[in-house]
Amino acid sequence: MPADNSHLIVAAARRRSAATRRRAVAALRRMDATGTAITFETLAREAGVSRSWLYTQPDLKTEIERLRARRRSVPAARPVPDRQRASDASLLRRQEAATERNRQLESENRELREALALALGKRRTADLPGRRGDTPRRKSPNVIGPC
Repeated sequence: MPADNSHLIVAAARRRSAATRRRAVAALRRMDATGTAITFETLAREAGVSRSWLYTQPDLKTEIERLRARRRSVPAARPVPDRQRASDASLLRRQEAATERNRQLESENRELREALALALGKRRTADLPGRRGDTPRRKSPNVIGPC
């Protein structure tokens, strides 16, 4: 009587099933990352699995339908992969940082305007006729200096 090797057959079937699942998940991620249209047909072709098998996988079926619906809602724009989308909290932090930077720049601009106004005021004062400022007087071009 031959030995019972059914456990080896079951183990091989589990390995094949896990490999099939890994291929399907990897293909789904790759297609989402590149913006490829995701349908049961395109995923089955990309992953080398059957469409009927995809329909029997509830989590993959749900994800395919979700990604397909998302693509329909944004027809003109190339969809951004979920991994690359900014969260609401991230967008809020970016907005807060930009607002703070704007405050800093406004303050710096105000200080620079005041400094410019002071410098222009000093220059005007120095340029008044009959007023000798810190700047040396210009020599007349007709004056010849010592030889």
